[in-house]
Amino acid sequence: MILLFIIIFLALIFDFINGFHDAANSIATVVITRILTPFQAVLWAAFFNFVAFFYARYLLGGFKIADTIANTVLPDYVSLYVVLAGIIAAIIWNLLTWWFAIPSSSSHTLIGGFAGAAIASGGFGAIHATVIFKILAFIFLAPLIGLLGGSLITLVTLHIARHSKPVKAEKWFRRLQLLSSAYLSLQHGLNDSPKVMGIICVALIAFNAQAAPDSIPQWLQLADSRDVHDWVPFACFTAIALGTMSGGWKIMKTMGNRITKINYTEGFCAQTAGAMTLTLTEHLGIPVSTSHVIAGSIMGVGAVKRLSAVRWGITINMLWAWLLTIPVSAMLAMLIYYGINLFA
Repeated sequence: MILLFIIIFLALIFDFINGFHDAANSIATVVITRILTPFQAVLWAAFFNFVAFFYARYLLGGFKIADTIANTVLPDYVSLYVVLAGIIAAIIWNLLTWWFAIPSSSSHTLIGGFAGAAIASGGFGAIHATVIFKILAFIFLAPLIGLLGGSLITLVTLHIARHSKPVKAEKWFRRLQLLSSAYLSLQHGLNDSPKVMGIICVALIAFNAQAAPDSIPQWLQLADSRDVHDWVPFACFTAIALGTMSGGWKIMKTMGNRITKINYTEGFCAQTAGAMTLTLTEHLGIPVSTSHVIAGSIMGVGAVKRLSAVRWGITINMLWAWLLTIPVSAMLAMLIYYGINLFA
């Protein structure tokens, strides 16, 4: 049981790191455009990260992404050691990318770590190939959808506001940017917290499979991720909200003006496009990277002005980080799994 508690603790630590690692995604534009101060912005984002729990629990009625993550590895190959190695690898890669200000994907870090540890345990037959391929496809599709959405929403918005006085339009879009930031933060919580939920669920299921039923407290009993006790999602959404409050200022510089210069209107369009993309992927139950989505939507907004407005060199570096995240996390998890087995 101690190992289970260690895994749950590390999973929540990862969720916390995910919060400050990805905080920049939902607050970069409102800080860069000076709608809110950095402190006000992280409180705003953290609040809606947490509200996402109640929205998912009582309005959506479930956590589709948690189920997807739980099904990444076939049940016969899930063990507490596999989960532990995957989480440790994900934490290490997340901290490294945060330190070097690389807006990589916390989602794919976790998926790569979990899958890599499972492969080390049981070979490639241990992973659910269909689920993995679907997630891999959206490494490319999610930012593309965000890019197209950002361009389309910008064109529509500029058309609607074409006769408005610049001062009046700026005033309205300052207010609307707060709403779009709240929407994006809500979807960030819905997209990212359930991933950690899925990992905790598989750990609980693995623990229940190997322990005597009479020795397991009721709040730790679980046979199916869809029947998870409320303390799991509540803890996960709380952890990501606290992480968001701690900020992620290094990455915010990359996600803000280094991709392209943005104003109030463009900030609203980028956030709305990113949030709508996350709404779509959450509905499909596909875990995607908030970093990928918002970066794509910012590029789409910038491309409407002119293609040269987007600093494509920055985006190419980001693309390399996105592509490397899953394989690097997987290999790191394999090494950690082998190390754990040497001393376990």
